[in-house]
Amino acid sequence: IVVLTGGTGGAKFAQGLMRVLPARELTFVVNTGDDFRWWGLPVSPDLDSITYALADLLSRDRGWGVEGDTFHCLEAMGRLGAPTWFRVGDRDLATHLMRGQLLAAGKTLSAATVEITRRWEIEARILPMTDARVETRILTPAGDLSFEEYFVRERYQVPVEGVRLKGIEMAQPAPGVLEAIETADVVLLAPSNPITSIGPILAVPGIRKALAETPAPIGAVSPIVGSRAVSGPAGTLMQLQGLPVSPEGVARFYADFLDVLIADERDASALRGVSVSGVRFHCTQTLMKSLDDKVQLARAAVESTQQAQVVG
Repeated sequence: IVVLTGGTGGAKFAQGLMRVLPARELTFVVNTGDDFRWWGLPVSPDLDSITYALADLLSRDRGWGVEGDTFHCLEAMGRLGAPTWFRVGDRDLATHLMRGQLLAAGKTLSAATVEITRRWEIEARILPMTDARVETRILTPAGDLSFEEYFVRERYQVPVEGVRLKGIEMAQPAPGVLEAIETADVVLLAPSNPITSIGPILAVPGIRKALAETPAPIGAVSPIVGSRAVSGPAGTLMQLQGLPVSPEGVARFYADFLDVLIADERDASALRGVSVSGVRFHCTQTLMKSLDDKVQLARAAVESTQQAQVVG
């Protein structure tokens, strides 16, 4: 099972999948467009969230960072005049320090990720989308922002004129990514922001083509319920792409390779009669408020995607 993922929705979905399938059968291809440097350290927010989710360390309250973390270093850095809007906890900081050491020693991001996940005793495979530096830049009237500046510092409240993926033209899929897609039994897209969490993965040259050509059935979980994103700025960013803010809009964005869209049961009546070429719709409960919700959604996503292959 190959899962394209990013953001808090992707981390929650990963927690459900880990309780439905053996870890060794799971490969997560993770967005790195959010990566940036903080206090001189290389931070990979989505890689870290997936890592913590699979190691059963993810904060239940925040949906990011480490459960029960403290923030003594953050407080001290603030007293020294450093920026503190990106709230790195003390245990979370250790991951960034380790990644920085591994990269400084000449390892690629994917090799560093293998080393970090090995030390956390994670059996599932976690692959960055690319080893190249790709930055999701949010274009605003006041200038470009990194995604974390837009999402965390500005709380996605500033006007947005567009999204640019800096460095995407020179990127290549990280080792193992294309092979995982080509040989998968099932490919799933997590309920992540289509534009800034899944979109950068799809934009890496070769990945969207691999998805279109793989014999595996492909399912995606919609992060949109009704006409609103479950969380975050997905709705605003979908509108910028000319997409309706709805499960139908998500299906259109993935239509060139998607077999089934898993949408929320609240959208069942609205989706009757909706036609997106080659895409079937399956409705179930998609809000992940508890561990049981995560498990049920993961099971429904896997089963409905497998069924799409049988029907096809």
